[in-house]
Amino acid sequence: MSAGAAVHALLLDIEGTTSPLTFATEVLFPYARRHVRGFLERRGSEPEVRGDLARLGEEHAADVRAGLAPPPWDGSLESALLYVAFLMDRDRKSTGLKALQGRIWEEGFRSGALRGDLYADVAPAFARWRAQGRAIAIFSSGSVQAQRLVFASAPGGDLTPHLAAYFDTTTGPKREAASYRRIAAALEQAPEGVLFISDVPEELDAARAAGMQTALCVREGQAPASAHPVLRTFDTV
Repeated sequence: MSAGAAVHALLLDIEGTTSPLTFATEVLFPYARRHVRGFLERRGSEPEVRGDLARLGEEHAADVRAGLAPPPWDGSLESALLYVAFLMDRDRKSTGLKALQGRIWEEGFRSGALRGDLYADVAPAFARWRAQGRAIAIFSSGSVQAQRLVFASAPGGDLTPHLAAYFDTTTGPKREAASYRRIAAALEQAPEGVLFISDVPEELDAARAAGMQTALCVREGQAPASAHPVLRTFDTV
């Protein structure tokens, strides 16, 4: 696939696009689940963590109003742990959960227990796109903090100098066109000058509705039915 000279910025998903899905499902998520209790016992009184818990409390109240029957919430450690498990079991794109997971992962990355896992074509593509004068940004449901950690600890070295911006669900849901309009504005680009690459067709639908160019990243297996061009390697962009 040739992105063409009209592409001035590339916006990338992480899971299934720059990193294997298994890195999240088999490494990051289980790590957070194993360490969340100890993390909250040690750091639950810190202002930033209290902020995460307050946001989780707000999300819990919204779940109750929506009739989703989450476990009871009384602000205690045990109720927070039950609700976190409830969200993780459902793979919810909860902003409060993602922020908390990012802090847990930060400890893991800093201790060396975790290392970033990226496809081999990512680092060369980043260098090539930067040399072409293109901006590179990330849009993931994982927190901005978590995104930075993944790229800072890449196998071939720190890739964060290549990245111009990071966006998470505080910008908006990944399946809503308005989120991509906000990102284009933040990048100071017309939407049509941005190429969004993701492995999720519904996210690409939203980006296309916002005016962005799109490509469906299929790293292995058969491509799902989609109106978006299929991309199997960054080497062709």
